[in-house]
Amino acid sequence: MKTSPALTFTDRGIYCAAGDFYIDPWRPVDRALITHGHADHARGGHGSYLATHAALPVMRHRLGEIDAQGVSFGEVLQIGEATVSFHPAGHVPGSAQIRVAVGGEVWVASGDYKTENDGLSEAFQPQKCHHFITESTFGLPVFRWQPQARVAEDLNAWWAACAAAGKTAFLGAYALGKAQRLLTMLNPEIGPILTHGAVEATNTVLRAQGLALPATVPVTAETDPKAQKGALVLAPPSALGSAWARKFGPQESAFASGWMQLRGVRRRRAGDRGFVISDHADWSGLLDAIKATEAENIYVTHGYTDVFARYLTENGWNAQVVPTEFEGENLDTEGPE
Repeated sequence: MKTSPALTFTDRGIYCAAGDFYIDPWRPVDRALITHGHADHARGGHGSYLATHAALPVMRHRLGEIDAQGVSFGEVLQIGEATVSFHPAGHVPGSAQIRVAVGGEVWVASGDYKTENDGLSEAFQPQKCHHFITESTFGLPVFRWQPQARVAEDLNAWWAACAAAGKTAFLGAYALGKAQRLLTMLNPEIGPILTHGAVEATNTVLRAQGLALPATVPVTAETDPKAQKGALVLAPPSALGSAWARKFGPQESAFASGWMQLRGVRRRRAGDRGFVISDHADWSGLLDAIKATEAENIYVTHGYTDVFARYLTENGWNAQVVPTEFEGENLDTEGPE
């Protein structure tokens, strides 16, 4: 008699009947296991939450009072008939892949991930499994990232040129993950690093749990924008070109995203520069991660799902597209904050 798979895909989210829990559900459920704190994966309204100790502070900051339990990376839990553990996904600090084993069948729900070690997030650790659930935000061959050190050189050269020309440099990035990664790439010798309130609030949460971030100057009502000579302002994308930003006088703006790889997207954005950097895996990273799992069955979620699943099928994997409500890296919103 054929048994049901350890994980199934429902209209509420990814469900494990053996443990009676959901992974990153997008409808309210009694018990939610959460891969990371971005809003498309960690939503309000669930009865209880389970996430890594490193992910919980941001989740509590975003969601308020929640019934939540923390777990260490690699710690093995028995939930009903399911054996569960969380493993680094490399996406943002605290992000995890969730490994679920039931009756010898092993699944890994990866959430969002990247394979390059950014020096801030816990580095991605592939997990061998039979079934692997992968994102495909950048699942096209055109998406291939430069090493982080190379992007940092270009970013700091742009900032230094702005400072030399008497302009404030505005850099748009998501408040959780991307902003802090960029902070570690900036050279503070060029000038002061100012932060929008949304970015600084997340910085405060992450610093409190021990992450080492460069010194920043929060922009407040008392800040004299024109007194910050040579400054770079790190802010959410919506702040670029706003009345708030125009108070700083002469300026240039840039956006940091994997979508900057596409010339048409760069033209559509209002910024003067685009820096190609993402907290999601590029084409090569996706394939490397999938190969490392040794999984035969691949379930492709948000992104270029059809194209990526077709490529996998043509190259020997049993791949299928799974509809979800995850967003990935979205340029038309504030991002999955």
